[in-house]
Amino acid sequence: MSESPFPSRRRFLADTGMGATGVALASILFRDGEAAASQVSTGPDPLGRSHFLPKAKSVIWIFNIGGVSHLESFDPKPMLNRYADKSIDETPFADIVDPKRVNENLLDPKKAEREVYKKILPLQTGYKKYGESGIEVSDWFPHMGSMVDEMTIARGMWTIDNNHGAQLTYHTGRKITEGAFPTVGAWASYGLGTLNSDLPDFVVLGNPSADCCGAAYTHGGSYLGPQYDGVRLKVDPKNPLSFVQPADPSLSVDEQRENFSLLGRLNRLAGIEYPDDQKLQARIKSYELAFQMQTAVPEVMDLEKEHPEIRTMYGLDQKETKPFGEKCLAARRLVERGVRFVQLFHGYTGNAGAWDSHRDIQKNHSRLARQVDQPVAALIRDLKLRGLLDDTLVVWGSEFGRTPGAEFRDKNVNGTGRDHHPQGFSVVMAGGGVKKGHVHGATDELGFHAVEGRHYVTDLHATVLHQLGLDPRKLEVPGRKRLDRDFGEVMHGALA
Repeated sequence: MSESPFPSRRRFLADTGMGATGVALASILFRDGEAAASQVSTGPDPLGRSHFLPKAKSVIWIFNIGGVSHLESFDPKPMLNRYADKSIDETPFADIVDPKRVNENLLDPKKAEREVYKKILPLQTGYKKYGESGIEVSDWFPHMGSMVDEMTIARGMWTIDNNHGAQLTYHTGRKITEGAFPTVGAWASYGLGTLNSDLPDFVVLGNPSADCCGAAYTHGGSYLGPQYDGVRLKVDPKNPLSFVQPADPSLSVDEQRENFSLLGRLNRLAGIEYPDDQKLQARIKSYELAFQMQTAVPEVMDLEKEHPEIRTMYGLDQKETKPFGEKCLAARRLVERGVRFVQLFHGYTGNAGAWDSHRDIQKNHSRLARQVDQPVAALIRDLKLRGLLDDTLVVWGSEFGRTPGAEFRDKNVNGTGRDHHPQGFSVVMAGGGVKKGHVHGATDELGFHAVEGRHYVTDLHATVLHQLGLDPRKLEVPGRKRLDRDFGEVMHGALA
């Protein structure tokens, strides 16, 4: 049989889309969805359009690993001082430790149940009202307190896991025994894509959770595909990411472009042959993006270009605040250049996390708060000064809070710390269309149960996506059935 004079569909697609124009065009087409339409799912809209008018363009998601005490941060309770050292059973609030109430929202409570420590531990620091809104914030967070008129404090959060698997739950809504599910950052990337083809949609700064508590699953795309995983970067202009630098440093940019053009053509041919191979598509994307990032990422991470006053504002001149200050400043530079979702981690230890204060919470939390307080406040202030806060949503939180009672688990845990507390805790939000100087929700008078404005962690996800113009229920993936709680409910009372 003679060969047809007309090119095959496969050859036509390869020649017209991936010819000598090189990797730049291939990358732009791929990321904008034009060439990707027949190769890989790019979300509900291949052009990355939102479902409705967004209030925010970008998100900076700050996660404190280990469990920050809501009682000594953004939900101080004077009753803890009034009834210090008494048993909760001796107070007017004895009903809060009824086992049914304590365990009613935990999955597999018989397996996960923890002892309720009833001897009340008084607040380990003072607190005061800040700003025109008069919101009470602990003395460990004075810088963030100074920005409280820009914030909504969601005090009615709860979660289902009372161990550190809650770190994964905080990011996916699912318990750790259920495995990997898409994170909130991955959903944002899947739904909208990037605003800058030279940078990833979804960037991760800092060491994420350890293997015990979710690891890479806390910033992963799961069944959405590896192309929606968060890209881990370092705040180091010389080595922000290993594959950013060319393998052969003697190659010129033009020579690299020619090599990538050929590689892109070969990969596209393979992609047409195997259009459903998500790992292949993710690899193609990583090659193309790596080339684009060689210039863009080192420039973003070069914080020396910032004015000295800005560097000082973030605490880069102080040993305690410099590491996290660099991440916060880099996050601002990333969203300024169009990165959609920046996820910051603080408190990595290789285990449960630095904020896990079963003993000596005063020493533990005061030290860690000094590391994050000034940088986070500077981030919010800097975004506001640059006119970026209105369309950048900043979220600050951890997997759960800490117990009102002092922990006496063994001779090494001697009543100076607090245990894990999933029944009620706080999350801070600023910018991106949330209310200013507002408290949304409440815990009871000892800070035990969320009793008003009560929200499961996926309600936070739904709120973030809503502000980006996305409806979680429209982010459907064929063949994947999501639980009702996976979608969450928008926290409308927290929105302006």
